[in-house]
Amino acid sequence: MHSSQTQRGFKSGPLAWLALLLSVSLVTAACSGDKKPPPRPAVPVLVATVTEKTVPVELKVIGNVEAYSTVSIKSRLAGQLVQVNFKEGQDVKAGDLLFVIDPRPYEAALRQVEANLARDKALATKAQADAGRYAELIRKQFVSQQDYDQAKATAESLGATVNAGQVAVQNARLNLSYCYIKAPISGRTGGLIAHQGNMIKENADTAMLVINQIQPIYVSFAIPEQNLAAVRKFMAAEKIKVEVVIAGQENAPEMGVLSFIDNTVDKTTGTILCKATFTNEAKRLWPGLFVNVVVQLSTQPNAVLVSSQAIQTSQEGQIVFVVKPDLTVEIRSVEVGRSIGGDVIITKGLKPGERVVTDGQLRLVSGAKVEIKTGL
Repeated sequence: MHSSQTQRGFKSGPLAWLALLLSVSLVTAACSGDKKPPPRPAVPVLVATVTEKTVPVELKVIGNVEAYSTVSIKSRLAGQLVQVNFKEGQDVKAGDLLFVIDPRPYEAALRQVEANLARDKALATKAQADAGRYAELIRKQFVSQQDYDQAKATAESLGATVNAGQVAVQNARLNLSYCYIKAPISGRTGGLIAHQGNMIKENADTAMLVINQIQPIYVSFAIPEQNLAAVRKFMAAEKIKVEVVIAGQENAPEMGVLSFIDNTVDKTTGTILCKATFTNEAKRLWPGLFVNVVVQLSTQPNAVLVSSQAIQTSQEGQIVFVVKPDLTVEIRSVEVGRSIGGDVIITKGLKPGERVVTDGQLRLVSGAKVEIKTGL
């Protein structure tokens, strides 16, 4: 009897152990279900505050500096260059003597025509006196009409010769003055092409010197044709300010005003040429220099601005992570306008005073806890 019970207990033992294991597993599972997952650590981020301010309405293009005026110096007569009274690259003023062409041949020519004029004046004076005497004699019928007419014609002819001589003297003096070549404008001289001792041709193909006026100076640039109406509108109301920035000198822009709009739109590029005038007091703008041009048309009040680093792109469009007062983040869609320096204008989606994440967005999800840092 005992042996049979033992045999039955041996057969039923494995089932009892299986039941026990199942019970333990259920209890363990039930106990683990009561535990909450550990909270995620706060994500360190940088933030920026949404601001509201008045911002300029601008056009940004590339421009090129041009001389206000350029003069190529050429000789108006032939001769040997005997003086050069400046150095290459020197600033000169209008009226400064630049070159001297050997004046001696032209001084001799002037003396010759002056002598001819003196001779002709003497002859004309005698002829006029003769004509006066013949006029008195013909009234008394002491001379024939033919003799009187001849004396009168001689006097008139010599009078005309005197007039021609006076013109010749003026022309000779003018040629002599051309020997002294003066600066027609104030500006900066370029490289010297003709040197002292060279024989100079009259109105040669190559200029002796080029002078560029750089005070004031132009900056030329092209704007898209779709902006032409706005530029003309603002230009009619007031002077449009133009700012140019030289590469590497971003902190020291030059200020000028828009002074010229071309009368034709370029069909090939769809742009129109404009020029701005700058006083260039420090002579920082140099002909041929490329610069960044900012045309300041007007201002836009109450613009909502945020750092461009806060803008992220998702499948739904552009978004930002807004930091709520409890230091959790909210994903919000925004509409972005134009850029102003390192900021962008938000046309929809943000209010002034809100804080947005500018760095650390990759680890964020909606509702995530953040820790604001001053630097990462």
